[in-house]
Amino acid sequence: MTKKRVILSFILAVLILGTSCFASDNDTKNKGYKFIFTVHDATDSVLYLGRYYNRNQYAIDTAYRNKKNQFIFERKNKTLEPGLYFFTNTKDKFAEFTINEEPRKYKFTTHDTDWVANMEIKGSPDNEKFFAYQMLRRRMNMSIDSVKIASESRVFNDYRRKVGKDLDSINIKFVEENPNHILSLIMKATKEIDVPAVNDNGDSLTQRERFDYYCKHYFDNMSLDNEAILRTPSYVFYDKVDKYFDKVLNGATPKMICEYADMAIEKARPAKNVFKYLILNVAQRYIQSNVMSYDEIYVHMIEKYYMTGEAFWASPSDIEFETKRAMTWKKLLLGEKAPELILKDINGKWHSLYQVPNKYTLLVFWAPSCGHCATIIPALYKFYDEYKDVYDIGTFAINTDIGSEDIEKWKKYVEEKNLNWDNYNGAEANVDWHEAYDIISTPVIYLLDKDKKIIGKKLDASVLEQLMAIIEPEKAEVYKQQKNNAEKQNTVSE
Repeated sequence: MTKKRVILSFILAVLILGTSCFASDNDTKNKGYKFIFTVHDATDSVLYLGRYYNRNQYAIDTAYRNKKNQFIFERKNKTLEPGLYFFTNTKDKFAEFTINEEPRKYKFTTHDTDWVANMEIKGSPDNEKFFAYQMLRRRMNMSIDSVKIASESRVFNDYRRKVGKDLDSINIKFVEENPNHILSLIMKATKEIDVPAVNDNGDSLTQRERFDYYCKHYFDNMSLDNEAILRTPSYVFYDKVDKYFDKVLNGATPKMICEYADMAIEKARPAKNVFKYLILNVAQRYIQSNVMSYDEIYVHMIEKYYMTGEAFWASPSDIEFETKRAMTWKKLLLGEKAPELILKDINGKWHSLYQVPNKYTLLVFWAPSCGHCATIIPALYKFYDEYKDVYDIGTFAINTDIGSEDIEKWKKYVEEKNLNWDNYNGAEANVDWHEAYDIISTPVIYLLDKDKKIIGKKLDASVLEQLMAIIEPEKAEVYKQQKNNAEKQNTVSE
């Protein structure tokens, strides 16, 4: 295992918290624990028992050295859940160990010069195997280093490949002989799946078919139904989840992401906390996404898991909040017709969003007091002013500062900045546009088609320019040529 130093700044906070590495007090199986960690010639007086969770390391117990150089961790009413744990001190010493089905009464004896190399264990055959494996791997790595120093590159590369194959064989054997060991869980989880080159009929798979297979089977080697996977270093589970959604499925359609997310979540169903983690991770990931179509994924997660009563961890108020937001977002997905808005213009005359006559409509929620708007809105207006006739774009720009003094500032700002698009006062409207459009910050920018269906969202000027070039490629190309010709003529004139 990779050596990592515990984040000591977390220690006090985590010791106060009731951490999820502990089982319920009502769980009588393997209840309590006692670990005696003896360090000969110890140079530190304090030792920490730690665990992994969600990319971080947390101290969950503390012991102080007695006269026998022992550090004794003992809690009779708490049970540590299966996973990978560690001992560490303030001087960067570090040793991992496993907890699974054995009674939690282990004795570790070592020397301060090298905790792992000098480790002896009593009361835990699992950890005897774990430390024996660590030492075997250490010896193999040392042999690679020695060959690297003494040999030319070709000999070194050949030897490194041989050791790699030997290690693969050792790992396979360990997993076969110890299928329920935490180390086996880690080995399997970190092993990449093998993607076949041909199908069952012997026909070669296309690149797309191989990619689909990889997506579908990505978690095959990982025991998502085992909660111990949560209590391992980040590279075992958390980083692989991130890789799946951030890289493997990057650019995939919302439907595809929902399908594969549901597959992983279903595999995790027997392990309620893995099930919970994946649902929360996916929902949070896509509620924050800048990809305009990925709102659909968040809506799917809430409909499938919160609104059906499967989010066992969520309070009624949490479920109500998420449901309300998801149902609002559902009405604002790409392809949906934007909710009608009727507001007064800067002169007090009422106007309807649905009556904007242009082929496209820029619906903009913004405020002069908004710092982000100060950057986004001028560039957006510049795009509109340049391209409004090219693409036939109309506007419906709503001021979200609705206090009486704010409205006067808005009018002054519009005049000073020459924002000569259709400006509307958000103080009065046919509906609460905050709720209808889930406006909690600004700017919020939509692009609507002639039927007022949403075809773009989460926009700024640069994204909007790219989007219009995709929607109207011929007009974009013609305008580009005209612009280039005009610039060339200006250059010749000068």
